[in-house]
Amino acid sequence: MKPDNQLSAIQSNVYEFPFYAKAALVLVGLYVFISMLYITADIVVPVVFAVVIAILISPVVSFFVRYKINRILAIVITLLLTFIFISALCILLFSQASRFSDSWPALVDKFTEIINESITWISSYFNIKPQKINEWILKTKTELLVNSNAAIGQTIVLVGEGIVVLFLVPVYVFIILYYQPLLLDFIYKVFAKSDQHQVKEIVTQTKTLIQRYLGGLVIEAVMVAILDIAALLLLGIDYAILLGVIGALLNVIPYIGGIVAVALPMLVAIATKSSAWYAFYVMIAYYVIQLIDNNYIVPIIVSSKVRINALFSIIVVFAGNALWGVAGMFLSIPLLAIVKLICDHIEPLKPWGLLFGDTMPSLMKIKLPRIRKAK
Repeated sequence: MKPDNQLSAIQSNVYEFPFYAKAALVLVGLYVFISMLYITADIVVPVVFAVVIAILISPVVSFFVRYKINRILAIVITLLLTFIFISALCILLFSQASRFSDSWPALVDKFTEIINESITWISSYFNIKPQKINEWILKTKTELLVNSNAAIGQTIVLVGEGIVVLFLVPVYVFIILYYQPLLLDFIYKVFAKSDQHQVKEIVTQTKTLIQRYLGGLVIEAVMVAILDIAALLLLGIDYAILLGVIGALLNVIPYIGGIVAVALPMLVAIATKSSAWYAFYVMIAYYVIQLIDNNYIVPIIVSSKVRINALFSIIVVFAGNALWGVAGMFLSIPLLAIVKLICDHIEPLKPWGLLFGDTMPSLMKIKLPRIRKAK
């Protein structure tokens, strides 16, 4: 038999799995992979944070190395500068939070007065006895106290885990930056020589993507914090610096953080001001800031490379919260952007990259295959 005939015979004998079998294998693989990520969250989350931070600050290390500074010393200087910046931000937040805690009893009294007035209005307008409303509030308060005791215990555990992570992440960052050439060489050699060019391109673009995206997020957070603080100061809202910084940090969480960020100063405005109109003014001011952020800051600074549609952004934020908690919410969008980048460079996965993106094809350009009638 000729070689061409042998090859065609072998190809004809190759068995292809049907679509439902492939889909079942993919789903089982995803289930096992996600289960492993959930079980090993205490190990994986600090490493992922360390990798992201290492990629973000690696240009600073390269800058010092170009000036003939020892690599270890350059990494130490970069980590020290990062630690000083984060410490200054934490000191600012704690100083403002201490002022907020001193005024907490007055805020509680103000909210109690507002609740009593609301009960009187509801009982007169809807013809409901105030006693029933007070019983419902008392029952809800008791349930909240029971739940809050459990939440306090969980919070203490989370704080302890967070302190451990704070000590682990800098160590991981140092090791990753030191062994960066070795890790990159390992990634290239894992794949065949024919694929190394494509792998190098994916690694380079992933590094650029994380640096631009996270660097843009830092710049965006600073600009949004300045706008929030300025708006709250103009309106005369108390604790403007604390609320503005918290709002900017929450704004990093897509779609959900913005709602929480505007709710906090509105509650403070209701509790500290004589008129409820100030809460409305705060909502209008934050809405204008969101318009500026979404139409000018994000397109110019943040999303030069990351183009994820709103549907999957919301899905991965909730999925990240279910998988890794608050850390998963912050990591969800960058990780999805990396997945999209990998899908865009691998031919069988390009439809998934298109699905994750926000490039909307025209309905007129979508051509459906014609079904020919059998003669």
